[in-house]
Amino acid sequence: MSRPRILIAEDHTLVAEAFQKLLEPHYEVVGVVGDGRTLVTEAQRLNPNVAVVDVAMPLLNGLDAGRQLKSSLPHIRIIFVTMNEDHELAAEALNAGASGYLLKTSASSELLRAVQEVLRGKSYVTPRISEQLLGDFIRDPRPDRPAKHLTMRQREVLQLLAEGRSMKEAADILRITARTVAFHKYRTMEEFDIKSNAELIRFAIRQGLLKAG
Repeated sequence: MSRPRILIAEDHTLVAEAFQKLLEPHYEVVGVVGDGRTLVTEAQRLNPNVAVVDVAMPLLNGLDAGRQLKSSLPHIRIIFVTMNEDHELAAEALNAGASGYLLKTSASSELLRAVQEVLRGKSYVTPRISEQLLGDFIRDPRPDRPAKHLTMRQREVLQLLAEGRSMKEAADILRITARTVAFHKYRTMEEFDIKSNAELIRFAIRQGLLKAG
């Protein structure tokens, strides 16, 4: 009987190696990638059962990569891992189709448990975050009011520019024109009242598109 197939997406080599060492005795680790765009292409090629994904990755963040994966590979189970303890980010990850959500400060046994649970068709959220999510729901069970949201293309452009890439470089990565990149940049700045590139970077961090610092 073949073992479940795991793909790891993590841009810190030491963390990726630790995940691989932990999982390999139990599962087939079919690959390790270091950015969100490679995750999407490799997942489509390798067709894993589970993807263990860092939320904050270069080129394309984990949440947006996860959305693309769930669109092209609906069966895939995604477990997000992050240093960010913001439970609103966890809620967004679950809305993006995550089956699991862990903090990098969690015990290693939690990752094994999360993989076991999602392979059984269940969900796993680390207790510290799940308690906060439940607390929010108890305080206000009503859905949030509609708010302005970035489009997927705006998110892609914003992340690449906030990472320091030029408009031409971003255009090459996204396979669009530099003029289109500029359009999305300035449309975003106008819609969200962003006055400078520094504010744009801070906005990208708040959106979970970029690691703080």
